[in-house]
Amino acid sequence: MTRALLIVDVQNDFTEGGALAVAGGDAVAAAVSELLAERAAEYDVIIASRDWHDPDGDNGGHFAAEPDYVDTWPVHCVAGTSGAEYDPLLATDAVTHHVRKGQGKPAYSMFEGAADDGETVAEILTANGVLTADVVGIATDHCVRASALDAIAHGVHVRILTGLVTGVGEDSSAAALAELAHAGAELVEDERP
Repeated sequence: MTRALLIVDVQNDFTEGGALAVAGGDAVAAAVSELLAERAAEYDVIIASRDWHDPDGDNGGHFAAEPDYVDTWPVHCVAGTSGAEYDPLLATDAVTHHVRKGQGKPAYSMFEGAADDGETVAEILTANGVLTADVVGIATDHCVRASALDAIAHGVHVRILTGLVTGVGEDSSAAALAELAHAGAELVEDERP
């Protein structure tokens, strides 16, 4: 059975000190690095996504001067800035595919992005015969949720490693995990695959 690890948006702007910092972001970055150090060989494919927004314009209404934090947000993860880079606590040497999303438009799911060669996450998973994917990253109630739902829709058995995700809000994160479980995701408290 081919297995993938999907690492969602572990970036400077989403970890402590960033433009849209999520509490526990640095801890997630460090924990994902530990997982990779111990068990990267257990994954056939390791995909890491990043928001990669255009420096000019509002990116299809994604950026706003007075954001509602639901559909509009402060400027974040602008292409080529330190905020868009991976958190320094995240070791990326085992990552097999780097995906950028949100280039000029709103994008929450890593499935909305593409690798530098244009290959989408769906194409990568299909080409590698991935049947199971573990999902980790930031934020549980936004991009982790959207990416996991798209993976389920793609026909992949999804496991959310709950110790390796963190969300914006406690209630919204709990609701996202409940929604994912209802959609067929397995919630795994122990991080070991």
